[in-house]
Amino acid sequence: MKTFKDHPEFKPNLSPHQILKMGAFGGTYFRPIYSSVTKKHYKSEDVIKEYPKSWFKGIDIEKMVTSSKYDKKVNKYGVKCGSELEDWEKSGWMHEQDPYGWFQWYCRFYQGRRDQKEDRRQIARWKKLASDNGRFRKWLITLIIKKDGSWNDESISPKIRQTLQHWAYQLTKKDFDYEVDKRNE
Repeated sequence: MKTFKDHPEFKPNLSPHQILKMGAFGGTYFRPIYSSVTKKHYKSEDVIKEYPKSWFKGIDIEKMVTSSKYDKKVNKYGVKCGSELEDWEKSGWMHEQDPYGWFQWYCRFYQGRRDQKEDRRQIARWKKLASDNGRFRKWLITLIIKKDGSWNDESISPKIRQTLQHWAYQLTKKDFDYEVDKRNE
C-alpha cells in the first residue's frame, strides 16, 4: 500500500492499476465524454495516455476502461453501482481540472499532482466513505457482523464492496478484526 507523506490521513489500499484490473466502473470510466463543466469533448485515447502503460498491463482496455457501454459483469462483484456523470455534474461535485471525477483525481494524485484545495475536498470525501470512520466501510462491517459472516464473504453486500473498490479501498482481515475488537471493548 502506497502512503502519502503529505496526507497521512489518506489511506487507500488500492492503486489505480489494482482498481481497474479487479474490474470497476462497468468498464466505462475513461469512455469518451462531453463535460458540461468544461464544455469540452474528451476522447478515451487522449485521456488515458497521461497514465503509465503499466497501469493497463493485463487489462482489456476497450472492455474494462474505455467502453461506452456499462457492463456490470466487468465489475469485480458483478453489480452495477454509482451514478451517471450527468448526475455528478448537476450535483456540483465535478470540477474543471478532473472532468471525469474522483477516480481521475486519484490517478493524478497518485502520480504526484497536488492541488491543495481539491486534494482537501477529495480526501474529505474519501474519508467520509472509506476511512476507519467511513460510512460505507462501517456499513459493510456491520452487515458482516449481523450475518455472522467472514470479512471476505463477497456475497455480503457486493454493491458496498464495489463502491469501496471504486474509492480505492478493499476490506482487509486486519481492518475487520480491528473494528470488531473496538466494538467489543
